[in-house]
Amino acid sequence: MPRNSPEPTKAKDSTQSSWRRWLLAALIIGGLIVGALHWGDVKKFAELTAKARPAWLAAALLLQVSTYVSLSAQWWLVLRKAGSGRPMLRLLPLTITKLFADQVVPTAGMSGNVLLVDRLKSIGVPREHAMAAIILAILAYYLSYAAGTVIAVAMLALRGKLSLLPLAVAALLLTVATAIPAAILWLRDKGDDALPGWLRRESVREMFEMVGEAPRELVRDPRLIIKLGLLNFAVFVADAATLLVCLFALGVHAPFDAAFVGFTMAAIVTLLGAVPLGLGSFEATSIATLRLMGVPFEAALSATLLYRGFALWLPLALGAVLTRRAMRQ
Repeated sequence: MPRNSPEPTKAKDSTQSSWRRWLLAALIIGGLIVGALHWGDVKKFAELTAKARPAWLAAALLLQVSTYVSLSAQWWLVLRKAGSGRPMLRLLPLTITKLFADQVVPTAGMSGNVLLVDRLKSIGVPREHAMAAIILAILAYYLSYAAGTVIAVAMLALRGKLSLLPLAVAALLLTVATAIPAAILWLRDKGDDALPGWLRRESVREMFEMVGEAPRELVRDPRLIIKLGLLNFAVFVADAATLLVCLFALGVHAPFDAAFVGFTMAAIVTLLGAVPLGLGSFEATSIATLRLMGVPFEAALSATLLYRGFALWLPLALGAVLTRRAMRQ
């Protein structure tokens, strides 16, 4: 066979195309299974929205839309800095699809990152720039979580509600939020040579080769990391505000710090735990923390379920539609 024969490339493209179809199909099936297994939660969300105040529900919806815009703005900033800028309107559906993948296949965000790289490449973004966007998003994600955790602990201390348990959870999160970004940047510079021999399989080596392709000057840009961290923290604040607005929609008035601490502690437990979608663990932590902050039990329960409808079930449905469209394309 001639050295410039297109056959190997065609075979590789065919394999990648088949892999994409299988991935997208698996995500859609996973979404249907999750929805079917937790249909009761979806029905409860519908019941709560029927009883809640419409103006506050609209505010909650707008706050959740702002989280998608903030996340899309991260990709937009990185790609523009890398010289592969794409319009925000093209990046917004990719953000929702990534969140859908993270929810359906809970692998600490890796499933969504794999899908995002694929989707960015599909709109003409070079792989090295897509990988830079992923690495920087991970750094910003943990930076915002660390900031949110410190603020939540300070709020608990000011209220005189700080105890050993939330302090231990916060310390664990801060350890993870420091270790993971540091490990990513270290492996980005060292490559697969830094891995122990038992981890140097072909698939792992290929993954670190992809990580190593990300331009060093881009992933080490402190000003860019700070901007992305602020955008991710804006998502954090919008989610906490959504929980607060859900309380308002039910006719319960509570201070912002109650919602912020409630959301933060629930998000930390979900991040550190191994429960898919944080189902059960998020709700239990949110309700317990809201109660600690003085919110009545019934209001804490209903507001948490209402929040989960906006932050989990609606994006799950929209993500399934967008993923199916991607599969057709």
